[in-house]
Amino acid sequence: MIHFTSEQVPMPAINPTALERWIKAIAAQYGFTVGNLNYIFCDDEKILAVNREFLQHDYYTDVITFDYSTRTRVQGDIFISLDTVASNAQQVGAPYIHELHRIIIHGLLHLTGQADKTPETKAQMTAKEEDALQRLSL
Repeated sequence: MIHFTSEQVPMPAINPTALERWIKAIAAQYGFTVGNLNYIFCDDEKILAVNREFLQHDYYTDVITFDYSTRTRVQGDIFISLDTVASNAQQVGAPYIHELHRIIIHGLLHLTGQADKTPETKAQMTAKEEDALQRLSL
């Protein structure tokens, strides 16, 4: 159900089994089960191409989430730029793997309906990310 793949970058050092348990637990916390969920790790150029082609945005980003969810099941494709994850980690002084896990759950939170376009919803998203990260046990 949850797939981790990479395009144009080496697969990051993740624990897919532990991440799958964590993702399912966080989805359940918001009242969802997990359907077909694809995490695609890529580089900045790939995410820029996806952003341009599908969203008509001409900028780099750390994550793009395509939502195919139903009322009770999260499903989708989540593209994550490992280049941007690394630069974000450096900017905030966080370990790379911590920032990667934050972005992994950020994409899932979008699928549960959480937005982050306003200062208020962004603060709520950050709080939910932190709560989820505290529940991660590798």
